[in-house]
Amino acid sequence: MRRRGDLTQGGITATLLRFTLPMMVGSFLQQCYNIADTLIVGQCIGAGALAAVGSAYTLMVFLVSILLGLAMGSGTVFSLHYGAGNHEALRRSIFSSFVLTGGVTLLLNVAVFLCLDPILRLLQVPQDIYGMMRGYLWIIFCGIVFTFIYNFYAALLRAVGDSVTPLWFLAVSVVLNILLDLLLILRWDGGIEGAASATVVAQVVAALGIMAYTYRKRPELRWRREEMRLDVACLKEIASFSTLTCIQQSVMNLGILMIQGLVNSFGTAVMAAFAAAVKIDSFAYMPVQEFGNAFSTFVAQNFGAQRYDRISRGVRSAFVTSVAFSVFVSVLVFVFAEPLMLVFVRPDETEIIAVGVAYLRIEGAFYGGIGILFLLYGYYRAIRMPGMSVVLTVLSLGTRVALSYWLASIPEVGVAGIWWSIPIGGLLADAVGIGYYRWQKSRFPAA
Repeated sequence: MRRRGDLTQGGITATLLRFTLPMMVGSFLQQCYNIADTLIVGQCIGAGALAAVGSAYTLMVFLVSILLGLAMGSGTVFSLHYGAGNHEALRRSIFSSFVLTGGVTLLLNVAVFLCLDPILRLLQVPQDIYGMMRGYLWIIFCGIVFTFIYNFYAALLRAVGDSVTPLWFLAVSVVLNILLDLLLILRWDGGIEGAASATVVAQVVAALGIMAYTYRKRPELRWRREEMRLDVACLKEIASFSTLTCIQQSVMNLGILMIQGLVNSFGTAVMAAFAAAVKIDSFAYMPVQEFGNAFSTFVAQNFGAQRYDRISRGVRSAFVTSVAFSVFVSVLVFVFAEPLMLVFVRPDETEIIAVGVAYLRIEGAFYGGIGILFLLYGYYRAIRMPGMSVVLTVLSLGTRVALSYWLASIPEVGVAGIWWSIPIGGLLADAVGIGYYRWQKSRFPAA
């Protein structure tokens, strides 16, 4: 009998798409919130607030990426045990991962509050928006524990093939967030602090809800009293996956944070354009990013079940699907770049619009390369080679950062050099990742 959430059986493309669709919808809702938040802040408070929230978002993503990396790495271990049918090992790994990730969350929270001002100075935040950005981040990081709880349980449920339940709790959170944004900013004139408070309240609701659901409805995932101990072998396995995945996420977002610092040096107008364009950019490639995460779970379960032939066929199917979709989205973003910027920016902000359109038409032409890179990340993480994902991330982001600072220093190139560095770094990592995949295929019996 087929187990609930089993990805080792059935048609490959259909199974992948059914599993991915709720994850895509969830990310779509999250991006809708991000867009609504940016739109409300930009249109109702002004360009300075938009720049502050955009720059704060980059810092938030970097710091939260540590927690996401731990959750993603743990999710791979969960999928491997689930695919192998070893539920006792699965529950032990759940407890160990919860303790490890929770401890890191508390340490991170303390570090952020102690080092917030030095971080903002390092990012070269302009003085006119420094206060707004600081106040926004202080409130946001009061809720980081709930960010950990939601992402931990969402990763757990997805690892065992349930991508629908995290969607429901995320949907409630997003709707609540938008409603609170409208109430706190428009009606009560709460400003940028109101936007941050709305985010924290929504995170609390999603975290407590998904934790209660998992405890009550999925008893097989609930650790027993005798399993509530830190097994050294289990902790070592969790740490080996989670640490490397965490490093990958941190390196990725550290590179983005360094780019944000460079963008900030060009002034508030470029900051605002970058903030709006990145929202559009993230929305555009979000489906292939979630497809890559779903593909990782698919590969991990089949790797645990030793279905190597199914993994090989899944690789071919996933690459074709991801590239086809990415090319379609690239065309749409290139054509509609200016109308998309006008969603976030007032028509009279011509400089901001022009910078944003240039970014979207350069970066947006290469979504196919981004889609392939997400698949490579997920594939290497799932076959117990998370170190290769780190290598590809360092190669992609290292190239991007180095090129950005070099090209931006050339007067004739300027800020456009930052935009061109993004696809160049990604395509270089794609070439290395695909080449290594072809070389190591012979390691698997039926690949």
